[in-house]
Amino acid sequence: MINQYPLWKYLLIALIVIVGVIYALPNLYGEDPAIQISPARSVKLDDSVQRKVLEALEKGGITPKRTEYGEQRMLLRFADTEVQLEANDLVRDALGPGYTVALNLAPATPGWLQSLNALPMYLGLDLRGGVHFLMEVDMATALSQALERYLGDFRTALREAKLRYLTIEREGDHVAVKFRDAQQRDAALKLFEGSADYSDLQFSPVEREGGYYLHAVLRDTAQREIRRFALQQNITTLRNRVNELGVAEPLIQQQGQERIVVQLPGVQDTARAKEILGAVATLEFRMVDERGDVQAAVAGRVPPGSRLYHERNGRPILLKKQIIITGDYITDASSGIEQQTGSPAVFITLDGKGARMMSNATRDNIGRSMAVVFIELKSETRMVDGKPVKSKKKVEEVINVAVIRDQLGKRFQISGLDSTREARDLALLLRAGSLAAPIEIVEERTIGPSLGQDNIDKGVRSVVIGFVLVLAFMAFWYRGFGLMANLALTLNLVLIVALLSMLQATLTLPGIAGIVLTVGMAVDANVLIFERIREELRNGNSPQSSIDSGYAKAFSTIADANITTLIAALVLFGFGTGPIKGFAVTLSLGIVTSMFTAIMVTRAVANLIYGRQRRLAKLSI
Repeated sequence: MINQYPLWKYLLIALIVIVGVIYALPNLYGEDPAIQISPARSVKLDDSVQRKVLEALEKGGITPKRTEYGEQRMLLRFADTEVQLEANDLVRDALGPGYTVALNLAPATPGWLQSLNALPMYLGLDLRGGVHFLMEVDMATALSQALERYLGDFRTALREAKLRYLTIEREGDHVAVKFRDAQQRDAALKLFEGSADYSDLQFSPVEREGGYYLHAVLRDTAQREIRRFALQQNITTLRNRVNELGVAEPLIQQQGQERIVVQLPGVQDTARAKEILGAVATLEFRMVDERGDVQAAVAGRVPPGSRLYHERNGRPILLKKQIIITGDYITDASSGIEQQTGSPAVFITLDGKGARMMSNATRDNIGRSMAVVFIELKSETRMVDGKPVKSKKKVEEVINVAVIRDQLGKRFQISGLDSTREARDLALLLRAGSLAAPIEIVEERTIGPSLGQDNIDKGVRSVVIGFVLVLAFMAFWYRGFGLMANLALTLNLVLIVALLSMLQATLTLPGIAGIVLTVGMAVDANVLIFERIREELRNGNSPQSSIDSGYAKAFSTIADANITTLIAALVLFGFGTGPIKGFAVTLSLGIVTSMFTAIMVTRAVANLIYGRQRRLAKLSI
């Protein structure tokens, strides 16, 4: 029989359909209003914290719908948003400032689906509501700061080489070093150009105003690298700070060469988001007070000249008050492997002034411990007597303690770390504890949840209306084969939703537009096939051969039309930004799934219905 698939094709189609249905199902269950509790870096989320939370809710007469515990996270689900907001206030008061308590919407997916990693697709800002920021990085300041670091390096290098200079100043986009005579200037030029430390600079001798100058400017490659580094460091820093908001699916990405897009779905408090994103952070290197009594300090008897701090695990530690250097002197920090022992390490580079200060401090302290303190200055807004009151909070914690093995200078390493992950985290904090360059919010949008829900309702309505109209037309015009096309169209929608969920893609309003367009385009292939079958029947061919010819001869036309549309969608994805990408993603997925359902699925159904009938008189088409 010509209209028969081998068994493996039927099994493949059935498997794809079953998997598609399973991974599309989570989107039917909706979301629960929830509270997400996560600890600050210096505290733990243990059983006592969980008991405290549940006791506070019980006193307030609130019973969570469900409580979930994860690694350093506690999630409380509630029946509605009113109970969620009331519980949020109770939990915040009970736990205090050591924990981040964030409002959230948690997927209500059943456990058996979660065990298969079947999760609902993400909803974009225009569907869920939230805050959108477009930030611009001040690249001029980033380049200026890079030049400033060389001032101290030049002074040190010239002193060590015993070359006399009059002044070293930054003038606009270059550093100018003034000398008494051309001989000293030429010797300095030879010194700088022969040093690998200044390979990013281009030097040129200049004579002006009766003086002999040496100008140093950043090379184009160095400027591009500084801009790239500043942008990436700011993105990393912003991502760390957004984690404190407890946002489920934040979007933080580069736009162009100088801008950063920050989208926080579900966040309605713009002021709170600005406070977190604009937090000020820095680092301090201090010597450990190894002679002081830590327990006595905890009891309140801190030795003079020392201060009590806490490590990230909560353990108290005594440090000297005198600061060796701050994070302002760090120009780079990267994780790697120590050559001698093969253990994880962090490699730090200081500027000239920082190198001198570190060298002087460590020269007489070999064998003693040095600590790195992470300091963050946060702004908080709390309601007092019904009025918002802003306050500043300083968070200090020790993120690393290491033994000084040798006198340290411009480049040194911190070893004794437990894992490569710890090394990467420490390098991240050292490099991105603060913003590499100032950022300015150039665009700000707040989308309310009601508007987001309205967008969802209208988007779903448009899909349903288009879907029903296409179903009615196909059933009327093509009868039985039209019903096959309708089945394929239904499966097509299911597979699009399943793929979006499996890829954890973000569905936006333009994405819904792409689905609506796909609904209209998906039956194009069936129209071409069915019209070809009709034509074959009119030419006097048998029903069986007409079905086979219809699918075979229409395939090249269908492939050409869909491939050209797919190319356009890929171009949109490659060159477009957020909303355009969302449209391109759903359109691309829709083209791929429609090819599968319109050709393979409808052919399989036609084969099952008509393929075994040897004496077929007519077709319902």
